[in-house]
Amino acid sequence: MKLAIVGATGAVGHELLKVLGESELPIDELQLYASPRSAGTRLPFRDGELTVQAMPEGAIPADVILASAGGSLSQAMAPKWVAGGSLVIDNSSAFRYDPAVPLVVPEVNGAAALKHQGIIANPNCTTAIAAVAVYPIYQRYGLRRMIVSTYQATSGAGQKGIEELREQTRQELAGESYAPAAFAHPIAFNVIPHIDVFQDNGYTKEEMKVVWETRKIFGDESLKISCTAVRIPTFRTHAEAITLDLERPATPQEVRELLAGSAGVEVRDDTAGALYPMPLTATSKYDVEVGRIRQSLVFDGGIDLFVAGDQLLKGAALNAVQIAEYLYQQGALK
Repeated sequence: MKLAIVGATGAVGHELLKVLGESELPIDELQLYASPRSAGTRLPFRDGELTVQAMPEGAIPADVILASAGGSLSQAMAPKWVAGGSLVIDNSSAFRYDPAVPLVVPEVNGAAALKHQGIIANPNCTTAIAAVAVYPIYQRYGLRRMIVSTYQATSGAGQKGIEELREQTRQELAGESYAPAAFAHPIAFNVIPHIDVFQDNGYTKEEMKVVWETRKIFGDESLKISCTAVRIPTFRTHAEAITLDLERPATPQEVRELLAGSAGVEVRDDTAGALYPMPLTATSKYDVEVGRIRQSLVFDGGIDLFVAGDQLLKGAALNAVQIAEYLYQQGALK
């Protein structure tokens, strides 16, 4: 089996290399591609190193291409890769809302990946993290409404976001002046309720992605979802406060027991021991942490919970590799 990573030198590309290094996929050859300026870069993989190549203008000789180099590039190149015989698992937003392209979180709708026509879309990181935690509850109890407030790390804006937080923190502590670049306002010692561009309805595109993508992944356009997305001054891993209005009432203990047996979830819910999801504990972890599970004070029989998930892993690289693993396990890859 020949695999390729497009965008290998980016933050998600580095995580793809780590995840593939631990994957049981039978990889005979792994090709790395990036922009011409990155060609020749050596990146670690398992016990050795691989050389990054400049991306060709046409097909790539790989069975599976894991693409994480931006929507415009995927939009232009993915059809060419498919025409060359490759399956493309795309991490950008280019194809997420195309009705002909499956949008997949394997723990939720893995079977949708089997219906691909050459391209499978990876969800937005915020959506993927929420979906893993919420879907088992949705299946068992039904869901009328979901309200989400996010606490998103600067890594969601790429390496430039991380560096801006690091440098602004240093400047703030040193009493130096500074101006924002990666974000609309200074991010050090601040929170910014603005991620992506504002839409006509007053929500940002990041917030609407949670609405659009959750409905598509769950296969339920009737879901009522509202999201407020907030950038916070952490380096990595997103957290989300989620309120669920259920069709059938559930108790917190029932939800704890359900999630404890659910794939991709780690229940951290012991308030007496100060045990709950946090970015510090969820970073570099494959599972999504879920805790602060409690009865809603607004919706009868509803549930409130708090979730933390590594957006570079389950929100991006890990989910993409899990899609490939699912297809392989189903005999749908060479």
